[in-house]
Amino acid sequence: MEPLTFVIAIMGCADSGAMCRQERVEPQHYATAAACEAAVPSALERNTDLLYPVISASCQKTGLRWADRKTADREG
Repeated sequence: MEPLTFVIAIMGCADSGAMCRQERVEPQHYATAAACEAAVPSALERNTDLLYPVISASCQKTGLRWADRKTADREG
């Protein structure tokens, strides 16, 4: 079973901060949501090259949890 980790998703948004689209996912994985959140400012600094008026970032869970894997095994 893979452990649950967190990654930072980088999003480009319209001027109002709405209508965001995920553009990238940082390659680093974090063991806790708190560690991920602490890394968000640095991730934003690394991704200023995106051509959007607003760039944002959020931490997202990644990795299969046991229930997800069981479902995936039945489907595949």
